[in-house]
Amino acid sequence: MAHRRKAPKPRTAPRKGRPLEGSRSTASRVLELLYFVARSARPTKLEEISAATGIPKPTALRILQSLTETNALLRDVGPKSYSPGTRLTDLAISALVNSPLRAARHLILQDLVDQIGETCNFTTLDGSEVTYIDRVECRWPLRLQLQPGSRVPLHCTSSGKIYLSEMSARQRRRILRVPLKRFTPRTIVDPKALEIELRQVRKRRYSTDNEGFLTGLISVAVPVMDRMQRVFATVAVHAPSARLSLRDAQAYIPLLRDAAERLAQLYGKSAGVRIASTHRNLNVEDEFEFSRAK
Repeated sequence: MAHRRKAPKPRTAPRKGRPLEGSRSTASRVLELLYFVARSARPTKLEEISAATGIPKPTALRILQSLTETNALLRDVGPKSYSPGTRLTDLAISALVNSPLRAARHLILQDLVDQIGETCNFTTLDGSEVTYIDRVECRWPLRLQLQPGSRVPLHCTSSGKIYLSEMSARQRRRILRVPLKRFTPRTIVDPKALEIELRQVRKRRYSTDNEGFLTGLISVAVPVMDRMQRVFATVAVHAPSARLSLRDAQAYIPLLRDAAERLAQLYGKSAGVRIASTHRNLNVEDEFEFSRAK
């Protein structure tokens, strides 16, 4: 007698919005986990990462341990939480420098230099330093040459002060509690005096440097915002003070803001870039602490 074939069991339909765990490769899980941590405005815990990515906690923990061992992620002291590490930020910056968008980005900076007549640059935050992503030099013989990838301090540069002004009060205190290096007689090294200037920067949405980094050099910077209205880069102009006064340089702020908006739109069309850095946005608690300092 012929045996009847058993009817196949119906497949369980996957939950909407999340693929079956077995259908994802290890590489895709790693990328999803890195993407979530990089986009977070604060250190993230294992439970949050697992819930957001759908990766089981034991699997997520193994990936996190591997990523911290290679410095792609950092494990914060105290609560088990994770934030971008040096290798992840280096990767993000390299991706920006060598991005397919660099030609369009460079043209925007070139147009800005043509209008102002002085050197302009595009920067991002990397830990406790500013990193130059792109730069267009002016044609004057007297100029400062910094190649993409060059790093400058936060506390005495116009771009750096924008990043400091946007940090949480807690992160800003961690940076400013270290003795600030004096580069010129005009470098602000008193944290309280710097806090006053940072409040002004945050209010007016632009920053200046009046020979605080290099004697004879002034600069003005404006923020570049992502789609969530978070600062992910800056556009700045700098020039010798003998050729352009700080007051005259501030007259170019509308042009800087126009270039910043064009750059924001350029990156916004490219999947809304979010730089993996130690930058943190102000939360309710930090905003309160910042207000009390006023």
